[in-house]
Amino acid sequence: MTIQQLEYLTALDTYRHFAKAAEHCHVTQPTLSMMVQKLEDELGVKLFDRHAQPIRPTAAGERVIKQAKQVLYQASLVKEVVYEEENSLKGVFRLAILPTIAPYLLPRFFLKLTAKYKDLDIHIQEMKTSPTLAALLAGEIDAALIASLPTEPDLQGQVLFYEQFFGYVSRNERIFSHEILRTSDIGGERLWLLDEGHCFRDQLVRFCQLEQVKLRQAAYRLGSLDTFMRMVESGNGVTFIPELAVDQLGAEQRELVRPFAIPKPTREIVLVTRKDFVRHAVADLLAKSIQDCVPAEMLSLQAYELQV
Repeated sequence: MTIQQLEYLTALDTYRHFAKAAEHCHVTQPTLSMMVQKLEDELGVKLFDRHAQPIRPTAAGERVIKQAKQVLYQASLVKEVVYEEENSLKGVFRLAILPTIAPYLLPRFFLKLTAKYKDLDIHIQEMKTSPTLAALLAGEIDAALIASLPTEPDLQGQVLFYEQFFGYVSRNERIFSHEILRTSDIGGERLWLLDEGHCFRDQLVRFCQLEQVKLRQAAYRLGSLDTFMRMVESGNGVTFIPELAVDQLGAEQRELVRPFAIPKPTREIVLVTRKDFVRHAVADLLAKSIQDCVPAEMLSLQAYELQV
């Protein structure tokens, strides 16, 4: 059994097609097929049902593949240990970021960081919280920026900064005349929210006690914050935006922004890694770059803020 065989095995599980898996591994289809067959012969068990369309792992194959992914992840740490030992900021670093964080945070630091550290190749993926944590646990990404500390025993988190929520209110709404928002001001029939699975939505629903209201989201389920902002700007309803988004707004757009009354709902932005993570030099650089690019008052939770 070799690392190469395990790589072929996991690729075949991912693509469920010999030709596509071989292309991904940069080998011919007969080579990949032969190596998987040799592994099956060595283990004395069929790992894939080749009669299924598309092919799929057998029950034994699923267990072997799960273990193979763990082995491959641990093997990948060998090179990363060397990078860390040399304090070398090189190689690929896979970072997942929530879609409600990325558009407002990345422009503040990412291009400057990559221009300064040209040997560090940071791959960005936008993902919701649940698949992000699953990808971390599976070793598919190196780190993630999410909006809560992880509860999984194999993960660890570092709070980087705190970010308030703001209301974004159309001129046609009754509450547009309010200088601040109270939860009692918000009616669900006029509200645009992201669909379930976004922690941005879940945190606001809890804070505003909106569990039982009928949301506009029922009529429009695949929205984004930018889409909802355009709807508000056209004179339709209310939505919420994160604090960093406010800096990207023009003068007319800022007229639609409303802060919450005290205590102001606030989320924590957290850098999450596995506990066996070894590339601390990269993580420290990333954390410092992020903290340097946000206002100083966002680095700690203020007395008038409420973490949600």
